[in-house]
Amino acid sequence: MATDLRASASLVLAGCIAEGTTLVDRIYHIDRGYERIEDKLRALGANIERVKGE
Repeated sequence: MATDLRASASLVLAGCIAEGTTLVDRIYHIDRGYERIEDKLRALGANIERVKGE
């Protein structure tokens, strides 16, 4: 969980280089600040997907 836009983006980027699976929840900050971030990171080679929370 991140508390602001930059922290949320940092968690996503850290997850991209971490081993295993990383889940970042409460990403409404990212949605507010970055348009189609998953598509942009995929274009750079990231294995990333958006999943629905419970």
